[in-house]
Amino acid sequence: MDYGLLVIGIAFLLVAYLVAVKKQTWLLAGFNEKMIKNKSLLGTVTGGNFFLPVGLLVVVNSFIEYPYELTVLIIAMLILLTIVYVIINRRLLD
Repeated sequence: MDYGLLVIGIAFLLVAYLVAVKKQTWLLAGFNEKMIKNKSLLGTVTGGNFFLPVGLLVVVNSFIEYPYELTVLIIAMLILLTIVYVIINRRLLD
């Protein structure tokens, strides 16, 4: 069991809750607030479609040891990040 991954996974789940449920979009850095049409939907998309699956994946991977674990985590994060990026650019930007 990897306690470092468990702590990181729990942190991702906490951020997912704060962004998706509590709509704390100030936690998201690197976007222009004036260009976003719907900040509530932004919180739902990023919290529910990126932070929640990544947090769950990291928590599960903290309990299971297998070869190329880090590579699988990085590829999964990049795929989820790309999906969220496309959704935000197509639906939420002016």
